[in-house]
Amino acid sequence: MVSPGGSAPAPSASADPVAPAAGVLGQLTAHTATPVTLPGTAGELAALDTGGAGPTALLVPGFTGSKEDFAPLLTPLSAAGVRVVALDQRGQHESAGPDDPARYSIDELAGDLVAVGRRLRAEGSGPLHLLGHSFGGLVARAAVLAEPTLFDSLTLLDSGPSALTGPSTELIAHLSPLLDVGGTDLLAGTLGELWAAEPARAAVPPETTAFRLEVVRRSGPAALRGMSEALVGEPDRVAELAATGVPVLVAYGVDDDAWTPAVQADMAARLGARHEVIAPGRHSPAIENTDATVAVLLSAWAAVPVRRDEQTVGAQS
Repeated sequence: MVSPGGSAPAPSASADPVAPAAGVLGQLTAHTATPVTLPGTAGELAALDTGGAGPTALLVPGFTGSKEDFAPLLTPLSAAGVRVVALDQRGQHESAGPDDPARYSIDELAGDLVAVGRRLRAEGSGPLHLLGHSFGGLVARAAVLAEPTLFDSLTLLDSGPSALTGPSTELIAHLSPLLDVGGTDLLAGTLGELWAAEPARAAVPPETTAFRLEVVRRSGPAALRGMSEALVGEPDRVAELAATGVPVLVAYGVDDDAWTPAVQADMAARLGARHEVIAPGRHSPAIENTDATVAVLLSAWAAVPVRRDEQTVGAQS
């Protein structure tokens, strides 16, 4: 199972193992974004919105994650003039969702992003950038494929070209039995035991770990089942994405332990996409290396060509 804060991989040849700096609050980082709800296709979605005019970035978390996975990015991106909206996908944390696991396919989840994107596009006066982290990247890609003219750019942050494979899938295989026996309480307890055994997590404040486990407890069992199936069943859609012509940024931590850096680099090459490696960093550079992540995002978004309709809006404002 891929956890929002990443897990400690074996050291790479190019970098020391990445451990969070002592006292870094991660998902509990203070920010000034306002809690809001946005319309999805199966109900309202909980979100954090920094407000503001101009460029807008819609941030989508991964499996077992939440909008708070982007908490460290909210203030610096807002200070740079970007309206940032981070959301819980349906069935995650504070967003309700259907009780049917089939309603958590990647295409269904992508429909929510299209609905939110249309709302943000109507409210905004500048580019609309879509960012998906990990599993959220697969969902964001599907949203772009469904409606490519809606989004000015797509960022795939520590995401991959197709289904997740390898050691990160081991706990996913046990997810349904854990839910069958003890629901999300047992799943969260199991994750807590695994995280406690990882030396790299020793510096994570206990309140941050407690919050992340509470996110798992509050997530819908149907969402966890459906998303886990989608995560290990997604086909390679790189050629389809390249054909849309939407500018893509592929960015990942140098020591990512989900999709390997080599797999992500190959995906970037096949897309003809901008390609950035964040070092140090593992699977969640937004938390592990916030400054570098902010710099990468702002640079990539600034380089996206301005669309004709946005030039018109700017000239009239």
